Amino acid sequence: MSKLTVSFYVLSASKAQDFLGFICQLTQTALNKSTQSLVILADNEQLLSELDEALWAFDAASFIPHQRLSASNSEAMASTDKNSAAPVLLASQLPPDFSGIVINTTPRPINDYIPSTSNALPSRLLEIILPDDASVAQGRHKYKHYQQLGYELTHFKV
Repeated sequence: MSKLTVSFYVLSASKAQDFLGFICQLTQTALNKSTQSLVILADNEQLLSELDEALWAFDAASFIPHQRLSASNSEAMASTDKNSAAPVLLASQLPPDFSGIVINTTPRPINDYIPSTSNALPSRLLEIILPDDASVAQGRHKYKHYQQLGYELTHFKV
């Protein structure tokens, strides 16, 4: 990975209560500010399903176009036209050759979700930290990890 910009979003208790809504809002903001595709990384199927539903229902007048990737169709996507993919992908691993924005909802650094055979090179990483002690500790671990890799780090309390 080259110089990656990582933004940590430390959620308040009220924002954490609407975790899915915050992710949808952050996704919409990222799409509005960039032409890059976006992957929402989650390490459990229940969260992926909840995100899938939330993105369809986020705005009463519209929805956020997205596609859910399984491990098998993530591989297939590498050989398809990148322009045919939805602008937002839900995945448990980064697709091969992915170079856009990543929202990481997992407890581990993003590097753990990039297969060693992949050429994925995200341009921007958005880390979401919940206000509970375990999430804060995981966030600190990720911050130190990214700092050691020389990434550009910022954080926001929301």
